[in-house]
Amino acid sequence: MAVLQTMQLTLTPCCPSDRADFIDLELDPEVMRFLNGGYAVDHDRENPNATFLMPRGTEPYVWTARRTTSGAFVGWFCLWPEGERLAELGYRLRREDWGQGLASQGASALVDWGFESGQYDKIVATTMAVNHGSRRVMEKIGLKYARTVAFDGSDPIAGSEHGEVWYELTRSEWNGS
Repeated sequence: MAVLQTMQLTLTPCCPSDRADFIDLELDPEVMRFLNGGYAVDHDRENPNATFLMPRGTEPYVWTARRTTSGAFVGWFCLWPEGERLAELGYRLRREDWGQGLASQGASALVDWGFESGQYDKIVATTMAVNHGSRRVMEKIGLKYARTVAFDGSDPIAGSEHGEVWYELTRSEWNGS
C-alpha cells in the first residue's frame, strides 16, 4: 500500500500507533449514527459480529488520514477487497472535519489508487439511504447509484427502514471510455 497525497491530506497505511485515534473516533455518537445508531463502541466487549469495520491499526487496506500541514488525525479510509477485481470503499472522519471536502479528497485518492495500482475493475460503496452526507461524497467522486436494498439486520437503527444504498464505479467509467 502506498502513501497517498491530496491537497490537504496524507493517507498512510494504518499502524498500531493509530489505535487510540481509531477508538476515539468510535466514541462520537454522531460518527457512529449510521453504523450502530449512535452508540459508542464498548472496546472492552467488541462485537466480533459487527457489520462495520472497526480498525485497530493492524488491518490491511486501511489508510490513516492526517492533515498534511499539521499531522492532525482526521479519520481513516479503506479499499477492502471483496473479490479479485472488486473492492469496497469505506471511510470515517472526525465530526470536526466534516463539511470541508476531506472525505471527497481521501475517497477520490483511494478510488484512483484502486484503479491505477490495485487493478480493480469495480469499486462499490454502501451507506444507509438516509445518510445524505455520505451519499454526496460518493456522487462527488463519480460513483453512481446502483440500487437500494432492504435492511438485513437483527437490530434496526433509525432510518434503516429506508434501506441501504449501493453506489459503484467501473474502471471503464473511471477512464471515461
